[in-house]
Amino acid sequence: MTYTIKKSFAILFMAIFGSVLLYNCEPEPDSLGEQLFLNGAVQGDETPYDVIAFNIDNNDSIRSDAGKLGAGVLGAFSEEQFGMQKASYLTQLRLSTYDPDFGKNAIVDSVVLVMKPTYAADSVTTTTDENYVFAGVDGNVDAKKVVNTYPVSKFGKAKINGKTTFNIKVYEVTDFLKSASDTVKSNQTFAYDPAVLGSKEFKGDISSVAITKDDGGSSLFTASTPGIRIKLDKDFFQTKVIAKQDKPELQDASNFIRHIKGLRIAVDETDGYLFQFSPNTMELIMYYKYDKVDGSTTTRPQTTYSFDLGSSNTHIGQYQYDRTDSEWSKSTIGNPNANVGDKRLFLQGMGGPSIGVKIPQSTIELLKQKYNDKTAIISAKIRIYADPLWNNNYTKPTTLTFLQKYQKDNKTKTNFTDDIFSLAAVPGYTIFKYYDLDKKRSYYEFIVTKSVKELVEEDNIDDYDPTKKSTIYFRIDMGAFLSNSAGTGLAGFQYTSRSYNTNRVVLIGNDSSSQDKIQLLVVHSKK
Repeated sequence: MTYTIKKSFAILFMAIFGSVLLYNCEPEPDSLGEQLFLNGAVQGDETPYDVIAFNIDNNDSIRSDAGKLGAGVLGAFSEEQFGMQKASYLTQLRLSTYDPDFGKNAIVDSVVLVMKPTYAADSVTTTTDENYVFAGVDGNVDAKKVVNTYPVSKFGKAKINGKTTFNIKVYEVTDFLKSASDTVKSNQTFAYDPAVLGSKEFKGDISSVAITKDDGGSSLFTASTPGIRIKLDKDFFQTKVIAKQDKPELQDASNFIRHIKGLRIAVDETDGYLFQFSPNTMELIMYYKYDKVDGSTTTRPQTTYSFDLGSSNTHIGQYQYDRTDSEWSKSTIGNPNANVGDKRLFLQGMGGPSIGVKIPQSTIELLKQKYNDKTAIISAKIRIYADPLWNNNYTKPTTLTFLQKYQKDNKTKTNFTDDIFSLAAVPGYTIFKYYDLDKKRSYYEFIVTKSVKELVEEDNIDDYDPTKKSTIYFRIDMGAFLSNSAGTGLAGFQYTSRSYNTNRVVLIGNDSSSQDKIQLLVVHSKK
């Protein structure tokens, strides 16, 4: 897609011009509007200026506890630019009712853990078995089984040797996971019992199932939400749950989360793809039979007990990295160059690297000279091109966050940029724009008009306050800003999807040999 300078003005005009044309020799907004759009032409020039772009090494660590984990991530993915990234998931479980009564002589038949990944709802394959025989409590029943199958949304290699297969394993956590409100980093380790509680060979698809009785069409079984169903060790739950009936371990939540401390879900493999799932909608269902006495008759009906894996529990994303021989490792890992910039910029979610962009003093001085010559800054944006090395089959990101690091009262602080504060409510405004992501020369643009004007014009303002904040650099992270609970705006600069965003991209930084090196593009207009 292509956007002209004039279209950019249409977004910025009403929100910015009234507050940013501070110099008394600049034209009034109305006359400036006429000047800009007279005869359908922009009366201004777009001039490129140098910036310094550098990698920020986050040490492959990020906060990934329940307070930050809007989605769980599972899987593994290896590629030459960033190396190997592997995601596991830990969760507590609680009883749905405390001091439960499972009945006399209760025996566990089976236990199933259900994960609900993000999937492509518009890509469904339906299979129908008209001759299905349902094994019911009272014997076999003639039935019809309908299965709808969907591919899980993946980032990475969906096909290795024809079809990527993960061996998903479930383990018992042996370290206490504390409270759901505790801060946990993604590279923290927690002990677990190596004995496997359950496993699943997963080939990348999930299904919903509906079984109906031939005689009358009544429902016999329904799993309407597609998911990954993993059978767990029934003997573990017989010993740890059923056998503890009327014991202190099942009396309250505090006892139970110390009795069964949690579950760890991981894959064996180190290559394939990453996929997301909803932590709070996971299910753990125990199927069991017990003695039901009715007069002189004793039957053993099957019933279920559901555990609570929802928001009251601790959830933790565990991320492992192997950067050996990766381009990120060879380039700048642990040694970013914030003074002259890095030629290649690496951006990755889940604790991977971020990007810093600084407007150097030499650029500020050039802009000040123009300003003192009564040339107004009308628009400023940072343009960053994707590196052709990333012109591969992996989707380029469409969600990024853009923050402003600034100095105030001798302290370094972080917040939204001035432009986000001013324009977030303006119809049509976006924090950044992306262009031609399906082409080799794709790029991103970030609006920084107000921040640049502050750097250039503050010394010329008669009532300039020395305690006013001053931009140090901009920070770009993988992920999206999250909305507040009311859905009326952004929750805050610190609330993003970075901790579970599976994407990554390589961009062109301060590479003087490239026509697509990062630049600040400023539109001026002179009276």
